[in-house]
Amino acid sequence: MRQGTGLAAAVLLGLLALAAARDYYDILQVPRSATDAQIKRAYRKLALKMHPDKVQGSEEEKKAAAQKFADVSHAYEVLTDAEKRKVYDRYGEEGLKQMGNGGGGGGGSAQDIFSQFFGGGFGGFGGFGFGGQQEEEETPKGHNVVVELEVTLKDLYLGNHFKVVRDKNVVKPAPGTRKCNCKQKVVTQQIGPGMYQQYHKQVCEDCPNVKYERESESLTVSVEPGMPDGHTITFFEEGEPILDGEHGDLHVVLRTLPHPSFERRGDGLMYNATISLLEALVGFERQIEHLDGHKVQIGTQGVTRPGEVRWYQGEGMPQFEKTTRGDMWVTFSIAFPRAISDEQKQQLRELFGGNDEWQRKDEL
Repeated sequence: MRQGTGLAAAVLLGLLALAAARDYYDILQVPRSATDAQIKRAYRKLALKMHPDKVQGSEEEKKAAAQKFADVSHAYEVLTDAEKRKVYDRYGEEGLKQMGNGGGGGGGSAQDIFSQFFGGGFGGFGGFGFGGQQEEEETPKGHNVVVELEVTLKDLYLGNHFKVVRDKNVVKPAPGTRKCNCKQKVVTQQIGPGMYQQYHKQVCEDCPNVKYERESESLTVSVEPGMPDGHTITFFEEGEPILDGEHGDLHVVLRTLPHPSFERRGDGLMYNATISLLEALVGFERQIEHLDGHKVQIGTQGVTRPGEVRWYQGEGMPQFEKTTRGDMWVTFSIAFPRAISDEQKQQLRELFGGNDEWQRKDEL
């Protein structure tokens, strides 16, 4: 019994530790499958936004900004180190502590990591600051590619996977060398007590030669339930390549094909049902088949007027990235006969002629 209790306690402590651990991917706002280039772009954006020198406010706000900046820097340091990332993915922060790179610390300070990334041109937390210093040098990036993918309303209701095949330029090695277009790096040198000098240094004299070749590539596009028309799914670095820079991105834009029965409006669905004049008068029983094949009962025992709209809660589209659904509205149209006989006319007059409710009343 004691052994079982001890095991349960150990499991509980492990779960609590896991819940308390920080998620470095969430901190950098990237998926767990993010590439190094995606992680670097995320760090660049967040570090510039959260650097304490940019925060104007109380001491509390500055301290909070400094902590967020440190978290972003540490997450970047871990996830761009292949060995540390492998350990973190498998064992979390506890694994990094066992590795000797504590979960809250790391190899360098947040400012050191920032300076190394941006070339040291932004100064320290209270030093040079952001005022009047060198601008961040943007890494060249290839053109983004936009393609449209036609999907059905059923695809957006249930979700689906599509294989997209396209030709793209890829960079291949070529004989010889070419003129170097690599960015210069900023080197900081101490020239005296408290005095520093910065200068630009060429990374290399020339680069290996390359050439572009066209290759066919297959990508799987995952359409999730509830995605809206016009939704963009991005494949990072799958766009056009560029020498000495980052590849552009591929943007897949969803375009919804018209459906013969349903019309989507946001998370709602609109459906037009046509019933006979007899059904409109005496009631009817009818089912409509939904996008996933389940049946929705739309019959009534009462009178249905032309253009009447009825509401069916929860029968609309799935709400993207939620567990709830929108609603459905059914608009009823009445199919009148093209002609009736004199005998039928007389029967109708006898049936409805003495009923004031069926007499036309002009509005004043």
